[in-house]
Amino acid sequence: MLIKIYPENPNPREVEKVVDILRNGGIVIYPTDTVYGLGCDINHTKALEKIARIKGINPRKDHLSIICHDLSHLSDYTKPLDSTTFKLIKKNLPGPFTFILPASNNVPKFFKSSKKTIGLRIPDNNIITEIVRQLGNPILSTSIKDDDDVLEYTTDPELIHEKYKDVVDAVIDGGYGDNVASTIVDCTNGPVFEIIREGKGELEL
Repeated sequence: MLIKIYPENPNPREVEKVVDILRNGGIVIYPTDTVYGLGCDINHTKALEKIARIKGINPRKDHLSIICHDLSHLSDYTKPLDSTTFKLIKKNLPGPFTFILPASNNVPKFFKSSKKTIGLRIPDNNIITEIVRQLGNPILSTSIKDDDDVLEYTTDPELIHEKYKDVVDAVIDGGYGDNVASTIVDCTNGPVFEIIREGKGELEL
């Protein structure tokens, strides 16, 4: 199913259609402020496992990220943060960043790698943030990219739909995506942070 949603003014009916899919354990491909992402409700273990199979990832070893609507979810899914880290996150979100943070006990076991961390994203994209807001809890966030380990991202939602239509429940057409992924910032060492992947975002200190 290809669902057209305009980022300037997301249609509530179309948003609700996507939210229903997620609530029922479905998998969707959605636009962000960087590349198109693949996700599901973090409370649906079977959907999480399916995404892991699609991407060929091991949740015990690979960093997994969640998309939140705003920073109000932060204290639910991360351990208490020092003021320097919180200010850094607040200054740069919404935006094209993934912040790696120490995970709290509320994070589903599926997400907990041996490092007990969680990636946090709040994209500057009205479509996905409105979907997450309506859903009421975060969704899994992992980027879709072409095969053969070449870091090239499919940007055309119609081509994405053609490729994944038999694997996912819906692809959201939110216009052309970017082909540069988010900047990943490791904030697990208190006020000391490390950029572990340079992406689209330029970190504001």
